[in-house]
Amino acid sequence: MIRSSYLRLLLFVLPLGSLVGCNAVYVPSKAAYSTRRITQELASDSTLFYLIKPYGDSVEKTMGVVLGTVRETLEKAQPEGTLGNFMADAYLAMGSQQFEKPIDAAFVNYGGIRLNQLPAGPLTIGKIFELMPFDNVLVLQQLNGLQLQSFLDLIAARGGWPVAGLRYTIKDKRALDIYIKGKPLQAEGRYWILNSDFVASGGDNAEMLKSLPQLSTGYLARKALLDYVVYQQGQQGYVGAVLEKRVLYAQ
Repeated sequence: MIRSSYLRLLLFVLPLGSLVGCNAVYVPSKAAYSTRRITQELASDSTLFYLIKPYGDSVEKTMGVVLGTVRETLEKAQPEGTLGNFMADAYLAMGSQQFEKPIDAAFVNYGGIRLNQLPAGPLTIGKIFELMPFDNVLVLQQLNGLQLQSFLDLIAARGGWPVAGLRYTIKDKRALDIYIKGKPLQAEGRYWILNSDFVASGGDNAEMLKSLPQLSTGYLARKALLDYVVYQQGQQGYVGAVLEKRVLYAQ
């Protein structure tokens, strides 16, 4: 804990000019603080401890809420894993409820998957936060066939990313035999692709997406996962995904 003498917080407040009953309403207008190195030798401040404890307890209680049950452990793997399929399915299913456009495929940035597995058993809100700790939002972009081929070649060179609605084969670090909703990729085709705003804005070297317009509702990728867990649990009584040969290495 931080001792009071080592933490100085100065709040400057201004009246809003309105009254609630007979009391003026104030809001913080400026916060200034100084920092000190925290060591084991510092004494605990019981006042500060009891001040923040209710908030910590509330967060811990929320994170411990069980949303569903994972039937079989979901694993992170390349070129395809059950954990990646679960996440891509969540983005496609829940994202389709957010946009008026028909989504052709949804991708998951492999490096953004922050757990190696979701163990079989109760699945809590906290575990989903561990899996997806970032506040990225899902965005929709329209790509032509050549742009989509370029994007798929990028992720093929990295061993393959999870995807829903699309399948492809990786050979010599390129994407081949690409099928979208069961149909071969067409160079002149137009496809609505769902990604995180990080990737859609050129993150992870996806420069071919950076200049393309984005549609967004502010829907968090993490919220899609939480909603999908509830959806799956309600529909089938468990949370899960299977391997479907969505991404293969050429023999």
